[in-house]
Amino acid sequence: MRALVVIERLADGVDELSLQALAFGRGLAGGPDVHALAVGEGGADLAPLLGAHGVSEVHVAEHEAFVSYAPPAVARAVVDLVERLSPGLVLAAGSDRGNEVLARAAAMVELPFAANCVDATTGDPLRVTRQRWGGSLLEEAELAGAPALLTVAPHVVAAAPVDGAEATVDTFTPTLSPDELAVRVVEHVRAEAAGVSLSDANVVVSGGRGTGSAEGFAVLEELAELLRGAVGCSRAVTMAGWRPHTDQVGQTGTKIAPDIYIACGISGATQHMAGCKGAKKILAINVDPEASIMASADYAVIGDLREVVPAVSAEIRKARGT
Repeated sequence: MRALVVIERLADGVDELSLQALAFGRGLAGGPDVHALAVGEGGADLAPLLGAHGVSEVHVAEHEAFVSYAPPAVARAVVDLVERLSPGLVLAAGSDRGNEVLARAAAMVELPFAANCVDATTGDPLRVTRQRWGGSLLEEAELAGAPALLTVAPHVVAAAPVDGAEATVDTFTPTLSPDELAVRVVEHVRAEAAGVSLSDANVVVSGGRGTGSAEGFAVLEELAELLRGAVGCSRAVTMAGWRPHTDQVGQTGTKIAPDIYIACGISGATQHMAGCKGAKKILAINVDPEASIMASADYAVIGDLREVVPAVSAEIRKARGT
């Protein structure tokens, strides 16, 4: 089965979630007939990387609209390729952008769309398992129609190169209507960030309402620095104005997959757990042994984070002789 994967680009390459979607799509395609769509100038430069991840051909959509993110225009490029390639499967990463683009493409071709899939079985129709309610519920469904359109939930499959040959490149210019040019990003305002980013960190030390205040994060920042990690927070913290939204872990924040997630004073609401369920290990520090997060934690410390976290930092320094 031919698969088409919509790629999200970064300044220096390809978003990790898109590489995960490629791995998912390769498995479903069951062969080398995997195509990728990259929009914007310089898309051809991705051919070696995407080829290494099993892509046979990269289709580069070029248009002035792709100077920035323009979801209706990207969706039109997807539809143009669907009409030309007749793929059996169209995938994207289960990110905000991936879900938006495929939802728009599905509306254009009048087909159903399954978001945040964690598994799929080929057949007619395609059977999918997808996350609902922030990941607290798994839904099994049949996805009728051709092609099948779906996005892959973050961190359910590892991005794995297959040492394939460099992909060939096909460049095309989609025909865009005025309506498809009406919505686009016109300005990026980047948050100032220092150190390891939340999405890339191997260790995340996160705080919830139990920190008590913005100043309460000082001990968490100290521990994160010692572990060369990043500081995160719950939605309650951002709502209180103690930390910026860019630090939020959760369904409406950043979805992370660190080696260890240290949750301090976080109750573990469903929406929060949707953001950290990709963590390999979860350590919960909480005064409440009945907190919801305890059901998902691999390790738990029952105690006041204001005492526990500084004690952990002190032991790390002691072990390092600093």
